[in-house]
Amino acid sequence: MSEPVTSFHVPVEHDDEINSRILAVSEDHLSGFHRYPFQTIAERSGVEFDQVVERIQAMLAAGVIRRVRQTLLATKLAHGALVAWRCDPDRLDETFDFMFQNDPFSGHVVTRSTDRKVSGSDYRLWTTLKVPQGESLEEHASVLKRITGAHEFILMPAKGIFSLGVGHVRRKSIEPGARADEPAQMMTTTVVDLDEDEWNVLLALKGDFAIDEIGPEPWAGRAEQAGMTVEEFCEMAKRLDEKKVIGRYSTFLEHVKPSQGAGKRVTRFNGLFHWKVPKGREQEAGGQIGRHPILTHCYWREGGPAFGNVNIMGVLHGTDRGRMLEHKAAIDAFLEAEGIPVDYTNVFWGGRSEIKPSEISPAIYHAWHAKHSAGGLAGG
Repeated sequence: MSEPVTSFHVPVEHDDEINSRILAVSEDHLSGFHRYPFQTIAERSGVEFDQVVERIQAMLAAGVIRRVRQTLLATKLAHGALVAWRCDPDRLDETFDFMFQNDPFSGHVVTRSTDRKVSGSDYRLWTTLKVPQGESLEEHASVLKRITGAHEFILMPAKGIFSLGVGHVRRKSIEPGARADEPAQMMTTTVVDLDEDEWNVLLALKGDFAIDEIGPEPWAGRAEQAGMTVEEFCEMAKRLDEKKVIGRYSTFLEHVKPSQGAGKRVTRFNGLFHWKVPKGREQEAGGQIGRHPILTHCYWREGGPAFGNVNIMGVLHGTDRGRMLEHKAAIDAFLEAEGIPVDYTNVFWGGRSEIKPSEISPAIYHAWHAKHSAGGLAGG
């Protein structure tokens, strides 16, 4: 195993030429399970293996990369939803802190605002929520509502997924209107059943990688954790991949906060774009919107009356709001050209933002609910 980098004697900023080549691959181009992910990054980026390891270790140590991990397709493993929260404005930060720091089942926690008063603009806090199979999103959100004193929440589970990735470095060079040759295929959110051994490997797979795990044998420690040989562990991981529950192996950039060294930002803004298309054309519209690679996420979600009955949602990150709106205008124009009416559209801009992987362990879920069976923020 490679010795971890302990000092920043190599460039660590995301826009360094070599780092950009690595990140263009490592952010979101390693779909599924890879036995040797860092060798694959080296081959696809054209950067020598030892240098790939050194640079990723250094960027992780410097906080430019905030985590390295194998992602899972949680929509196949747990019940999930985007949640919009209506809170007292003077308790917004307090509620945000609880969701991020004390609820392991809330992943992305973001405050959002609109340029003008629109449908749903008083829902300032947005989170992603996952609960284990067989548990209730409504029940968990109701407990969070009681604890935080939030006035109301709206659950928006995904009915279909058209785009799911990161790739912030790669997306910097995408021009407005750029799109894939074919519409995006919709992924379903049907939950998959796993046996005990599969869950054992899955839970070992998903944790953040320590610096000293980044090297030629990244799965050795995980196999030991699961009580298996590396070969047994990787064979089971391949089986899980065949069941479509493995996402990608990815380096996640700290894309919201400035870097600790030069104070550089990967992105400055994120926009949650909403479209309302005619009922019955959601899959068609989602496929046409999702074919635009500038979007990191694109879903079919029902916003309901509070959000003007929007049904397609996409997320775009960038450093210039005007440029981001150019991308949206290009998508809107393409929908019109394809004969897909948009009855209503708006943009919710992201503000304060924190991201962590959502927990999906039933044991942790039950322990959390036992701990929070009574009381709220005011009572500690």
